[in-house]
Amino acid sequence: MCLLLLCVFLSCLPFYLSAQTDRQNEKPIIGVLAQDVYLPQPSQTAYIAASYVKFLESAGARVVPVMILYPGGGVSIVSSGYERAAKIFYELAIEANKRGDYFPVWGTCLGFEQLMYLTSKNTILAYTNTSGAALPLNFTNAEDSRMFKGFPAQLMKDLASEPLTVNSHKWSLGMLTYNTNEELKKFYKVLSVNTDGNVEFVSTVEAYDYPIYGTQWHPEKNAFEWTRPSIPHSPSAVKTTFYMAEFFVNEARKNFHKFETEEGESKALIYNYNPVYTGTKSAFEQIYFF
Repeated sequence: MCLLLLCVFLSCLPFYLSAQTDRQNEKPIIGVLAQDVYLPQPSQTAYIAASYVKFLESAGARVVPVMILYPGGGVSIVSSGYERAAKIFYELAIEANKRGDYFPVWGTCLGFEQLMYLTSKNTILAYTNTSGAALPLNFTNAEDSRMFKGFPAQLMKDLASEPLTVNSHKWSLGMLTYNTNEELKKFYKVLSVNTDGNVEFVSTVEAYDYPIYGTQWHPEKNAFEWTRPSIPHSPSAVKTTFYMAEFFVNEARKNFHKFETEEGESKALIYNYNPVYTGTKSAFEQIYFF
């Protein structure tokens, strides 16, 4: 249950029809992949942590929950309804971008791990002691990245010197594995790495040729989650949340897909659901249940 709560796949897929990168979509809608509840109850079979929704809304996007239609309560990135749904969206995004249809995807924590598996088609993760650890980022190629180019210089310095990024995972992509895996090396640029003292692992990536991004750490938690002492809440930590959100929502603004009708759009939005306060018994302050 701990991994279910701490590692949620954030697959951000704008629901629109064609990319027009010479102007911006001022009403981006981003899909967030729901995850199975480990012990389901009536009307509570899937969930999304509300912090992911707030993260995107804070930068001017609206959210649609994307439901997994397969049974099962596991969180396997190899064989589960979660993995099958993620694989469908990943392949559709690759196809769309090859057609010139700008279609961004984001993976956080388990979502990052899922992206690595989908790209490499191998189980390549190593165990790390990184559950509940706030770390500074050891930047590698961030200075010429799409992700960090809009960050203030002082915030980049703070990210490199202060423990502003919270890690809530037990599995990581080791740099040794990345450096020896041709599929990953040619697909992803490593923007930062970290270490648990024994294993150096990849912590931030962006694809070379596609608007696909991943963080092993949780940018959404700094501003919106309060249940764990490892989550930083300093001004620089909160700024990190909002600059990351702004970056990805601006990526979504380059996509102009849309629902066929306003009625269909209204029915799909997460506003049709109410978040539940779970801070006393969960790693999340609030959760949307479906």
